[in-house]
Amino acid sequence: MRMVDPMIMELEQEAATTRRVLERVPGDKLGWRPHLKSRTLGQLAMHVATTPGALAELAHLETFAFENAPGDVEPKSVKDIVDAHDAGLLKAKQHLAHMDDAKAMGTWRGTMGGKSIFETPRIGLLRGIMLNHWYHHRGQLSVYLRELNVPVPSIYGPSADENPFGEAGQN
Repeated sequence: MRMVDPMIMELEQEAATTRRVLERVPGDKLGWRPHLKSRTLGQLAMHVATTPGALAELAHLETFAFENAPGDVEPKSVKDIVDAHDAGLLKAKQHLAHMDDAKAMGTWRGTMGGKSIFETPRIGLLRGIMLNHWYHHRGQLSVYLRELNVPVPSIYGPSADENPFGEAGQN
């Protein structure tokens, strides 16, 4: 088993949960934001949708200049977001399928203005940014949904709105 194989399994499991959260995004509220300094709902949902594919692709590079990172995307519909999620998952799995252990342990560098500001083994980039960063923003998105009074789906167990365990799981 390669080092990335458990990540691929985790990615597939978490993608199903992420898709449920993204499907709850209300299409008529994509421009809403909880604070002036916050991303819009649409921008955050698109960031969540595209993170795994974008990071798996970046992990194949030796170096990435952060000043070349794309800005936030404002989607036109929830379908755009869900389609981006599905395409990003496929892209992530394709990139990870071609990563052997030597590549996974190789050093990846992030630069700004030509200076190295972030250096990690690729496997660390994948765990810390592709997955953990993704979960962090999915959690933010669930708070946006709560603020908009949208029922929050079960993520790792019951939410206040949904109990995957049925009545037996109620406290």
